[in-house]
Amino acid sequence: MPVIKWDLLFIIFGWFELISLSNCYNVHISEDAEQRTVIASVEQSGACTLDQVIAPKFSKTFIETDASARVVFLSGSLNCASLSSNPFTVYTVVDCMNNVPGLRHLLTSQYDVYVHGRNCSSKHKRKSQWDLEIISLFKAHNHQLECHESGTALLRVWDLLPGSPTHSSMHCKVIRKNKPAGTPVVVLKAVDADEGEAGRLEYFIEALFDSRSNNLFAVDPVNGAVSTVEVLDREQKDTHVFRVTAVDHGTPRRTAMATLTITVSDSNDHDPVFEQQDYKESVRENLEIGYEVLTVRATDGDAPVNGNILYHVLNSNGSNNVFEIDSRSGVIRTKGPVDREMVEAYMLLVEANDQGRDPAPRSATATVHIIVEDDNDNAPQFSEKRYVVQVPEDMAPNTEILQVIATDQDRGSNAMVHFSIMSGNTRGQFYIDAQTGKMDLVSQLDYEANKEYTIRIRAQDGGRPPLSNISGLVTVQVLDVNDNTPIFVSTPFQATVLENVPVGYSIIHIQAVDADSGDNSRLEYRLIETMPNFPFSINNSTGWIVVAADLDRESMDFYNFGVEARDHGHPVMSSSASVSMTILDVNDNNPEFTQRSYYMRLNEDAIVGTSVVTVSAVDQDINSVVTYQISSGNTRNRFSITSQSGGGLITLALPLDYKLERQYVLSVTASDGTLFDTTKVFVNVTDANTHRPVFQSSHYTVNINEDRPVGTTVVVISATDEDTGENARITYFMDDSIPQFDIDSDTGAVTTQIELDYEDQVSYTLAITARDNGIPQKSDTTYLEILVNDVNDNSPRFLRDHYLGSVMEDVPVFTSVVQVSATDRDSGLNGRVFYTFQGGEDGDGDFIIESTSGIVRTLRRLDRENMPFYNLQAFAVDKGVPALKTSVDIQVTILDVNDNPPVFEKDEFDIFVEENSPIGLVVAHVSASDPDEGSNAQIMYQIVEGNIPEVFQLDIFSGELTALTDLDYETRSEYVIVVQATSAPLVSRAIVHIKLVDKNDNVPVLKNFQIIFNNYVTDKSSSFPTGVIGRIPAHDPDASDQLQYSFEAGNELNLVILNQSTGEIRLSQALDNNRPLEASMRISVSDGIHSVSAQCLLQVTIITDEMLSNSITLRLANTSQEHFLSLLLAQFLEGVARVLSADREDVVVFNIQDDTDVSARILNVSLSVAVPSHREDPPGGGGGRDRVGRGASGASGGAEFFGSEELQERLYLNRSLLAHISSQQVLPFDDNICLREPCENYMKCVSVLKFDSLAPFVASDTILFRPIHPIAGLRCRCPTGFTGDYCETEIDLCYSKPCGAHGLCRSREGGYTCECLNDYTGE
Repeated sequence: MPVIKWDLLFIIFGWFELISLSNCYNVHISEDAEQRTVIASVEQSGACTLDQVIAPKFSKTFIETDASARVVFLSGSLNCASLSSNPFTVYTVVDCMNNVPGLRHLLTSQYDVYVHGRNCSSKHKRKSQWDLEIISLFKAHNHQLECHESGTALLRVWDLLPGSPTHSSMHCKVIRKNKPAGTPVVVLKAVDADEGEAGRLEYFIEALFDSRSNNLFAVDPVNGAVSTVEVLDREQKDTHVFRVTAVDHGTPRRTAMATLTITVSDSNDHDPVFEQQDYKESVRENLEIGYEVLTVRATDGDAPVNGNILYHVLNSNGSNNVFEIDSRSGVIRTKGPVDREMVEAYMLLVEANDQGRDPAPRSATATVHIIVEDDNDNAPQFSEKRYVVQVPEDMAPNTEILQVIATDQDRGSNAMVHFSIMSGNTRGQFYIDAQTGKMDLVSQLDYEANKEYTIRIRAQDGGRPPLSNISGLVTVQVLDVNDNTPIFVSTPFQATVLENVPVGYSIIHIQAVDADSGDNSRLEYRLIETMPNFPFSINNSTGWIVVAADLDRESMDFYNFGVEARDHGHPVMSSSASVSMTILDVNDNNPEFTQRSYYMRLNEDAIVGTSVVTVSAVDQDINSVVTYQISSGNTRNRFSITSQSGGGLITLALPLDYKLERQYVLSVTASDGTLFDTTKVFVNVTDANTHRPVFQSSHYTVNINEDRPVGTTVVVISATDEDTGENARITYFMDDSIPQFDIDSDTGAVTTQIELDYEDQVSYTLAITARDNGIPQKSDTTYLEILVNDVNDNSPRFLRDHYLGSVMEDVPVFTSVVQVSATDRDSGLNGRVFYTFQGGEDGDGDFIIESTSGIVRTLRRLDRENMPFYNLQAFAVDKGVPALKTSVDIQVTILDVNDNPPVFEKDEFDIFVEENSPIGLVVAHVSASDPDEGSNAQIMYQIVEGNIPEVFQLDIFSGELTALTDLDYETRSEYVIVVQATSAPLVSRAIVHIKLVDKNDNVPVLKNFQIIFNNYVTDKSSSFPTGVIGRIPAHDPDASDQLQYSFEAGNELNLVILNQSTGEIRLSQALDNNRPLEASMRISVSDGIHSVSAQCLLQVTIITDEMLSNSITLRLANTSQEHFLSLLLAQFLEGVARVLSADREDVVVFNIQDDTDVSARILNVSLSVAVPSHREDPPGGGGGRDRVGRGASGASGGAEFFGSEELQERLYLNRSLLAHISSQQVLPFDDNICLREPCENYMKCVSVLKFDSLAPFVASDTILFRPIHPIAGLRCRCPTGFTGDYCETEIDLCYSKPCGAHGLCRSREGGYTCECLNDYTGE
């Protein structure tokens, strides 16, 4: 299918004008031509197909192509007003099979289309055209370029165009870079069919688009060999386009032009270059498979075939196999689990290979360091499952007893272990350092109170969220020391004994207790403070005092001694008690209690030995001694009774328990040894604060979201107390003041006091104490661990308020510019950040941002001149629900490279300078602008053309234009120079027209001049000029001056009418007669300051028909009307007069006219010459041809004129003399139009001469000349014997009997012959 290309610049690799071929057509069509009118038609040939049609853009509305018919036709109506050019050109491109196997070619023909119509006018500008363009495409029709070695013939034009005798060949070579200077590239060949100098060609090349190409290639002007001048570098410029010109040496010189494109082929001479030699990136462990870690990029300065970069990891084995790289994009991803505890850092060696093949692939390597950041995925581990420590109970407080060790395989804060006591420290006697794990004793131990403690330790790391291990157990075994003295259960001891009891009788049991254990608590007793022959002894083991000798009341009725209890510890501890022993007499009276019953209240927390009540019995016997004992009701032996002062003292022997027994009914017996009495003692046990509050758990753990409002109840902590009443009423409080929380003292509800923030603190441990209201108050402590749950309440935060980046404007796509980084205080997905331009500003798609790394890269080619900087806006977005994002402004400055030539405001402009400006004065300022900046925008100016001789000087930096010579408007009103602005290596040029501004410093110029009015007087029509015939030939060198014209003298009759402002002159109607006239006048011209005058001669010559009929026209070479009138008229009149031996006044020139029938400068001068009055006719003058014309009376005064034939003959024969005198070359006569044989059918041509008297005046600087134009005509007459419009009818000439009566007329073609009768002769 052919393609119409509108206004397409068709650049080909080689074309030349073939002089011998001409496939150029002129097509003329009417504006109202019908649709489907064919404009161009391709020859119907099976070997050729219509491939393309190239036409102006404006013609697409009315031109279409029929591919099958191979024609271009009108598809719409024509309108001359809408045509940008008339004629316009259409090219047809035909694809043809060659006679050369494997080759095809394109033939381009040109059709110049002329549109004719009522309003159609020519808009065509003449320009160089080519008859035929040849494009050769290799590999048949796929239009692929194939390059061949220099000197290899590509095609033969005569094979492509049958019958063409002209041979033309063109060589193309894609030259390899890095070749040395002088490397042959291609040989240009143009063919000129002429011979000799006209066929000798000279070649020139000129860069079309980039002047730098001129410095890299040169052409031999004789043989057309193109070679390199310098070593080529494809990376600096890969294509060079030249206009190729072939010029012959004929006259005139002819040229042919072509476009030569030289492509510098690439060789793989550049290694890939990584953006960074060392990449560093951090990733978190436990990433998902396929996570993009970072992108490495390398660039290659070679062409794509040698710059197709593939990436791979050289050391991908071993631990590095958890990463893979995309071979095309350079994206490094995870393909396996990343565990920091296994591998903390990776070093990947990445290779970029450019896949080049000429001469071999090249590669480069970069090192990628990937640091694995820790995730809190490991809980602390204790060094031992259980720690056992033995602590003497007398160890001083604040002494270290143990160090707990726990380790965490994580790193940093995730591995920082904090220790705390979760349970077992009910009395707060132990403290553990949260950082070191050292456990200290903070208060005195008491073996007797608690022999062993089991403490649960929690090890918690510093991660977010933290991980804990609560499996740590510490067993503290308290070692007993002998720190307790024995304590007697009652003191003093009193006893009575009948005097008649036998020896060995056990009187009283002395009891002491020792709170220690073992030998420290094993006691032995002995009596102290005894007298000799003491009648009592004590069992050292049991403490029983027995009668050791007979008692005799009458001898000693009372004994008082001491008992010592001693333990077996070290050091030995002992205590003593007094014993009172009364010897009773035996009697017969029953003792009687003073009360039959006793009612007592005793608190259950009464200490052992507390007196309950003293019962009293009276024995009437004087010597009777009443003893008391509890005979019944003493459950669990809680009470004991002793006799004191005649009464029985009941004391508490063992602790009470309100919950076990609330009332005791004791039967107490008073006996005098034989007789007894009984009473009841009612002991009501009242409750005591014997139980401490107890929490359900020694450790509580709860979770709360950080966004819960203030006042939220976290948990309700409760404790129980087995006491009753006030002893069981519990009050809750926190041991430490933690401002975030508060606890209700009655309910134990823990509530938030201020807002929580996971990012500030992830957990809190509250020590909560429950205390009862008994006396004394008792309490229990538990630990509440509150874990704050993270919510997505923190937006990502950039490390900087804004980012600045810069990048060169010519960097390749995907170049990194700047890297932004943001953090999110949240954890998990809430804290995972990615980056995007979505919703922000990406510079209209000029930049992208890598979502994981935050690297901002270019996405398109940049142009600092269009966009010097970008204000981008990126977002950091977390992966929480809902997601939070934060914007950041990124300002990217585009750094300039010198990629723009200086630009003048116009390619061509005017500068106006006053003439006579002082030398050295700055007359103007030339300036160009460069869109680049800095040193790239520094412009240097110079004049490169037109300043010869050196008139102006241009400052190289400021562009100031200074005059070096006097500037005179009248000498030269305008200077045209070419200035060049250079921003190396780029240049631009502009044409500067320096136009001088005129000053009135010159006198008007006016020469003496003459008005020659040839007045053709005829009765047929009036030829007198009524309009402006010309103007006064004055001028002022000062262009701005306005001249004023006036007559000073000689025009009193107003024969010449003058416009004083314009200098235009008319002739007065008074001159419209048949009288010759000559008048002299004086004219003045003034410019307002200066004035000048000159003589004006008015000469009126009467031209008659006789003069015209006897006139001839001479043809003068290489002259014009103005030149002839100003310089040659007088010499010409003198020369004609001398040749004809006439007076100068006899020669009348009545017409000068340029010959328009020829291209050369030929002037036709028409004249007649009067016969001098002294001339005599030669002998026999009355016979022969007419040599003298007779003048009519009147206007010519009866003058006679030379005949036309005589004038021609005499002037032509003496043309050398005439040329010598008149300084003019006289050409052969060419005034007989019949010499061209214009008549057909053997018609006879008869010349007819007419004259035009209405021609305008011809002006020179000294003469105004009124011409009378001769108009040559002809009449065609039939030859003798034929008549009719086309002389097609033959006439019988014998019909009129031209031979008379004595002759016989015989007709023949073109006439007749007469045959005389017998006896007759003659014509």
